[in-house]
Amino acid sequence: VNRFLQEAAKSKFEILYTVTLFTGMRQGEILGLTWDSINFKTGTINIYRQLQKERILGGGGTYHFVPLKNDKTRMITPAPSVLALLRHQKQQQNEWRLKTGELWNNSMNLVFTDETGHHLYSHTVFTNFKRIVKNIGLNDTRFHDLRHTYATLSLQNGDNIKTVSQTLGHATVAFTLDVYGHVTEQMKQESAARMEAYIHTVK
Repeated sequence: VNRFLQEAAKSKFEILYTVTLFTGMRQGEILGLTWDSINFKTGTINIYRQLQKERILGGGGTYHFVPLKNDKTRMITPAPSVLALLRHQKQQQNEWRLKTGELWNNSMNLVFTDETGHHLYSHTVFTNFKRIVKNIGLNDTRFHDLRHTYATLSLQNGDNIKTVSQTLGHATVAFTLDVYGHVTEQMKQESAARMEAYIHTVK
């Protein structure tokens, strides 16, 4: 995580990657995140749709909003540092709007755009991501692994499996347990070790 963040700091998509890493959002969800979804007063983000490119035989196609995977809307409560990054992103957009004037066009009200307000292309975001992980020696890392990293960190830091499952938008808690069983098994062993240490203090 440290190496990734240090390298991501050199990218113009640093905030996008960092927010993804610490919220577990899917690529389509982060690209389709809109300002009306973020409530800075309550510190919550409502994830209810994603931005996807329509698939057309032979190529081409435009981007549009589509329902979430599993069609499962969710409300997440990110860390305050994540909300601070989003405030910074809003400030950045305001500066872009002033510079571009009439050329500014963020009709989708997206959080992450280019310098003129247009949506980002998934291929561009992915290509820049691959450049980052290659530079830190993790060539096989996928964008989706940011999501896996978030889940693993959450569980290792003691978050309830149900909370993690809801934050990720999984269909069931059972699915989360299946995917991250190796993490929870390690946590069980660590819990047993802590109990063993406690038992020795009360003998």
